Amino acid sequence: MRGLGSIALVLLIVGGLNWLLVGLLQFDLVATLFGGQDALLSRIVYTLVGLSALYALTFVSKFK
Repeated sequence: MRGLGSIALVLLIVGGLNWLLVGLLQFDLVATLFGGQDALLSRIVYTLVGLSALYALTFVSKFK
């Protein structure tokens, strides 16, 4: 699962940076790049970031 973990990490970094931009500058980079928040590609990216966060929850037990 090394590949899946790497993909999840990249998506979480993209999502985190996007939220940083939204919080500080009110600028949604994903929406800008993919045609707005309601655009299909933006929704796919948002969904993949969310799924990556759920997948990352499986790593929590490894830190105990």
